[in-house]
Amino acid sequence: MKLKALCVAVSLLAVPGVASAQSPLDSLKKSATDAGKGAVEKRINTKLMDEGRKNQCSFKTGTAELAAGCDAKLKKLANALIDAKKQLTSAGVKSYKFEVSGHTDSTGDAAKNKKLSEQRAEAIVKELISRGIARDEIIAVGLGSERPLVKPDDTDAKKAKNRRYELQVRL
Repeated sequence: MKLKALCVAVSLLAVPGVASAQSPLDSLKKSATDAGKGAVEKRINTKLMDEGRKNQCSFKTGTAELAAGCDAKLKKLANALIDAKKQLTSAGVKSYKFEVSGHTDSTGDAAKNKKLSEQRAEAIVKELISRGIARDEIIAVGLGSERPLVKPDDTDAKKAKNRRYELQVRL
């Protein structure tokens, strides 16, 4: 009987998946690692959103052409991304993308606004690349007026708040 039990145990080890199944400890390690990455992502995104709000560049009306006076702001944004990259690296995160999302107010055609917001986000990406951010680490996304900060945007001040770009990291 003992020999039969030993044969069954040895044969189970030979079955793919049984011997390599994760132990409860492996699952806990993965959960802890995921939780740590989530905390890093949240901390970095809070910082990037804050830097983006403080360092908004203006665009010429109806275009993706930056208005004068953005150099210092763009330098601060690039430095914030470089700092975020260091934090991600020290946390062991290897796979990420920085995302620049462009937003518009609700005035005008929604399809045109979405395209314009994408062009503006791409203009910011281009500027950040010229300041040291790798092209394969950053993407531009146009959201148009899909995610307003202020509803309704029925005054010039409210519209101005909705015309923005935001920075964040995606793991």
